[in-house]
Amino acid sequence: MILILFYDGAMPRFHTLATLTLTGCLALSACTSATPVAVAPPPSGPTSAEGTPSEEVLRPQREVRAVSPRVVLAHEGGLLTLDPATGEQLADTPHPGFLRLNNAGDGRHVFVSDGDAFRLFDAGIQAKGHGDHHHYYESEIGLTGTAFDAPHAGHVVVHAGRTTLFADGTGEIQVMDSRFVGDPLRVIETHSTDAPHHGVAMELSDGSMLTTQGTEEERHTVQVLRDGAVAAETTDCPGVHGEAAAAPTASGDVVLLGCTNGPVVYRDAAWHKVTVPDAYARSGNLFGHEASPVVLGDYKTDPDADPVERPTRIALIDTRTDLVNLVDLGSAYWFRSLARGSAGESLVLTYDGELNVLAEDGTLLHEVPVISPWEEKADWQEPGPIVKAAGGFAYVTDAAANTLSVVDLTSGQVTATHPLPVTPVEMAVVTGHREAPTP
Repeated sequence: MILILFYDGAMPRFHTLATLTLTGCLALSACTSATPVAVAPPPSGPTSAEGTPSEEVLRPQREVRAVSPRVVLAHEGGLLTLDPATGEQLADTPHPGFLRLNNAGDGRHVFVSDGDAFRLFDAGIQAKGHGDHHHYYESEIGLTGTAFDAPHAGHVVVHAGRTTLFADGTGEIQVMDSRFVGDPLRVIETHSTDAPHHGVAMELSDGSMLTTQGTEEERHTVQVLRDGAVAAETTDCPGVHGEAAAAPTASGDVVLLGCTNGPVVYRDAAWHKVTVPDAYARSGNLFGHEASPVVLGDYKTDPDADPVERPTRIALIDTRTDLVNLVDLGSAYWFRSLARGSAGESLVLTYDGELNVLAEDGTLLHEVPVISPWEEKADWQEPGPIVKAAGGFAYVTDAAANTLSVVDLTSGQVTATHPLPVTPVEMAVVTGHREAPTP
């Protein structure tokens, strides 16, 4: 038996590798033993996409009185970190390439999808629970030198205290405890799907694995695997894309996935089809809130749109009834202009420059003018407005004016607008507090 020490800067935590292997490893097509991850040296050394053994160390932290949210922006030259309350630019980390950003789950780190690797970026803040209160820490901002090898690095999903990475180029899945994504002794469980494809996976709260199956040419299957066997499967999800967790039932997790003929819902250990009014009804970008049964999605009905479809209707999908409420906002939007507020509000920034804040039933709570009118470009990689939310605020970028605006979701007022020295392409917001912790 091997003893592993996890250390988070406060209290050590001991686990045995044997125990983690037995309890954590689920077979898909194949599954390796849970082992400490092979990490990459810092970017100044050999390529960090190779997963060569560790030069990684815990980055030093210093305790502070409090921490406030930080915004990380990907731009053509790297990663800009700033304080959205003041607009202060805290760090600009050079790194070339088209970089996609996802919260890592611990409230401190961001995964940077960078070609064939998920690189770990430290946003420099963390809140650590200690009984009935928290202690707060700051650390150096920047790329940590840790990278997870993942050909065609794709989706990152944080759910029930676990972080799951999906590699489109191999169909490989990597899963870890969200608390330890930045720990050199983190334990990684690896799984594989039947074939490489543009997919997604999520470890559920009971330890089973929800994953798509498919090929580069076709995908329509979603499975839940438990103890090496298929526990639930649907093949009625053509073009499966996007996932969102909703409020659980007494039986466990509720997860919705997008398809081109209406979404599917995993609820009470079975699959359910959402009723939609159109033969082609794609909701491939989904935004959930784990205290809300309603999932926000886009809603597209033209499979032949050229260059892009510009829908004005959004889908509010009730995972209790498998029904969709279509709300016409009167102005179009795109996939980066949708988000969920911390109280479950649906947020949609439309072409008219207004942030629409909606309740679960589609009632418009606020219509907030934030940026100048805009329009989605034909190429989705081109910069456009982005909406993210955390802690009762929405954060909205304007790629044309190079600004970041902050919106108070309670009052519906813009509280600040900050100039940016770069054109933002993607955004992540961290608060220091864990995202989707273990229930």
